[in-house]
Amino acid sequence: MKEVPVKIEHNKQWIVVKLGVGEDRLVLPAPINKEILFKTVLDVAERKNILIITVKTDAEAVYKILSVDKVLAILKKMILASCNAYRLMAYFMSPAIKGGVMVKDAQWEKGSVVVVHTGIWFVSAAKQICVPTNDVAAIELTKREVQGKPTDVVRIDHLENNEVASSLVLCPLSTLQVLYNFLKETTKSMDMKGTELNGVDQQVAMLIYSGMDSHAIENMLNLPHKQLDAIYDKILQLGLAEVTIIRREVQLTTKGVRYISDATKSQTN
Repeated sequence: MKEVPVKIEHNKQWIVVKLGVGEDRLVLPAPINKEILFKTVLDVAERKNILIITVKTDAEAVYKILSVDKVLAILKKMILASCNAYRLMAYFMSPAIKGGVMVKDAQWEKGSVVVVHTGIWFVSAAKQICVPTNDVAAIELTKREVQGKPTDVVRIDHLENNEVASSLVLCPLSTLQVLYNFLKETTKSMDMKGTELNGVDQQVAMLIYSGMDSHAIENMLNLPHKQLDAIYDKILQLGLAEVTIIRREVQLTTKGVRYISDATKSQTN
């Protein structure tokens, strides 16, 4: 069994240990003293340089492992190959499109698609890419030109660094249909009826999507500030957006008015 240096969160503190890595398990030494069989791993997620794995034996437990990219890449590859997840061999291109434009030098990679509780992983010999299910905007069966022929693929639209990107999956059509159905079921919590927003609300959402700020939206739709705030509240409550900047509206106090008056007089003298 090989050992690699990592930090593991234990009792809300990060401790340095030598993590044992076997063919089918991880061994966490003292003071944790746990063995994690890959087949008991239900979920794999990543936040910067932290690998988060959820394990289910008698009870569910979450372990956070911090290390360098090379070590995390090895751990991810081994865990994703054997964890408790939906898995299929496929070709993938991720991302294939960003901001509506084809990604330069994007190529089909041979590997697997692994679907865990919180993410869709694309795994090849060289990389592991995760699309969190909460970031999935749309899934569709469509056609793509592959080697000069229209070919069925699954297209997954998702957010990447606040930009809409698309990943593609290619495999036999029967398997592709199974994958499509499974992904739709996995992400169904994101589905909506389509009647939650009225016409004006939808216009506002479209303008937000296009990159307009609040001031531009007010001018474009001739909306009072309070009405736009009410629409924002509705969009936020539905989980369709998040707050990025809080804009302040202020008015001068008597002291402020006096300061400006004095400043104006001094400029004219």
